[in-house]
Amino acid sequence: MLETLDPKTARIIPLTEATEPGFGVYVHWPFCAAKCPYCDFNSHVRHQQVDQARFVAAFKAEMAAARALSGPRTVTSIFLGGGTPSLMEPATVDAVLSQIGQLWHMPDGIEITMEANPSSVEATRFRGYRAAGVNRVSLGVQALNNRDLKWLGRLHDVEDALKAIRLAREIFPRMSFDLIYARPGQTVEAWADELRQAVDLAVDHLSLYQLTIEEGTPFFGLHKAGKITVPDDDMSAELYEATQAITAEIGMPAYEVSNHAAPGAESRHNLTYWRYGDYAGIGPGAHGRLTSGGEKFATATERHPETWLAKVETEGCGFVDCESLAREEQADELLLMGLRLREGVDLARWQALSGRDLDPAREDFLIEQGFIERLGNSRLRCTPKGMLVLDAVVADLAC
Repeated sequence: MLETLDPKTARIIPLTEATEPGFGVYVHWPFCAAKCPYCDFNSHVRHQQVDQARFVAAFKAEMAAARALSGPRTVTSIFLGGGTPSLMEPATVDAVLSQIGQLWHMPDGIEITMEANPSSVEATRFRGYRAAGVNRVSLGVQALNNRDLKWLGRLHDVEDALKAIRLAREIFPRMSFDLIYARPGQTVEAWADELRQAVDLAVDHLSLYQLTIEEGTPFFGLHKAGKITVPDDDMSAELYEATQAITAEIGMPAYEVSNHAAPGAESRHNLTYWRYGDYAGIGPGAHGRLTSGGEKFATATERHPETWLAKVETEGCGFVDCESLAREEQADELLLMGLRLREGVDLARWQALSGRDLDPAREDFLIEQGFIERLGNSRLRCTPKGMLVLDAVVADLAC
């Protein structure tokens, strides 16, 4: 059974059954102090002060539109992502969380996460976020040496990162931070040393991502021109396998492809995504999955912040898409998300959505090749070997 922390008392209280998806609310703050050269997220730099009061009013309006679609629900997690949410004023965060509590049932003890960059961390802001109800912070550290931080375009140095980590550990009951690996020239030994340092610093959770060169980013052009060389597939596999071995050794095993946690400290909000639960996506460029009247809807909002703001102010929400998903589409999404998890996929749920069984020949082949395995008769999961070729496994099973 998973556990979380009461945001007021830090008392550990039980959540629902381990495989219950829950219902989450995601709020996207789209602004950053600078755009990192590897980032393809919906983030924007503004050199003039953002009118946070206008955005709060728009967030509230869009939440009301999502509530009209979702109906009454009990929120099990909230995630403030971006962008750089730690650029928000504590009063903005308080207003957002208060509105969620007014629209949906928000019991004490749910997980409320905020992303933060070390360069924007201030003690007064952190204490203000904590007072507003945030009980988990996710820090975008990305590297623990100054050379690579500069190369990644980060605004902080290692000293800033360590200060932010110490401050987060002091103020918040739970903390995670991100690291990017498979950086140019990185060896397995160097990554192992950095990872062990990270484990010593982390409280209960690490998100460890392989560097990917995304189209539309500055790194994409540099890579295409031969000015960036990333590790080849064999080296990337070695780095991934070292990551799994070291985190398992120190008691923070992978519970998802890129996420590692002490038992009971898994990200409740991200589990809602991977277990294919419902969540409201609020803010510029946010996506959601909401069930209403027996149908599951995929929602998406306008990506450009000021265009989104104008749309909400004139129309009541920023939705540009609200599509009813066929059951076969839901089954495909369930498989795609669930096989990322170490706990795997509930086969009965997949069969109920798809209206069919897995192809026995395809399943047997993937089992024989060591890519997937059954957990009793009820669940299917990828093996560590299968996780290295996850997209191919999903595509083969979904056919």
